Amino acid sequence: LQKSLSETFGADKYSRARKEVLTYMFSRPMQMALYFCTGVLHDETLFHHYALNVPFYTHFTSPIRRYADIIVHRLLSASLGARSPIKMEKEAIQKQADHCNDRKMASKRVQELSTDLFFSVFVRVRP
Repeated sequence: LQKSLSETFGADKYSRARKEVLTYMFSRPMQMALYFCTGVLHDETLFHHYALNVPFYTHFTSPIRRYADIIVHRLLSASLGARSPIKMEKEAIQKQADHCNDRKMASKRVQELSTDLFFSVFVRVRP
């Protein structure tokens, strides 16, 4: 698949953009990760990471990038005893998680629409 995609990209000034768009389109069907508060969910099978095949999983990036990552850092630090617990009820944490999920989904939808537009133009101008 990678070889055939590389041949499709071409070598013009738009080849890199085509590669990014097509690669993104192939990965789109993968399930999107969701933020949630473990204290609100009682079914521990929902904590499972399918691709890694691990029963419990948490993920975060640099806390300067996203608010959700700041919350995860704070909760993880508190659970390890490195800082005092944050003063938020689990329902409030879940409300923040829901808001972050909503904004992430909206952003993803805009990205998908932009990708679809670019792909349509690519198909139209490609001989």
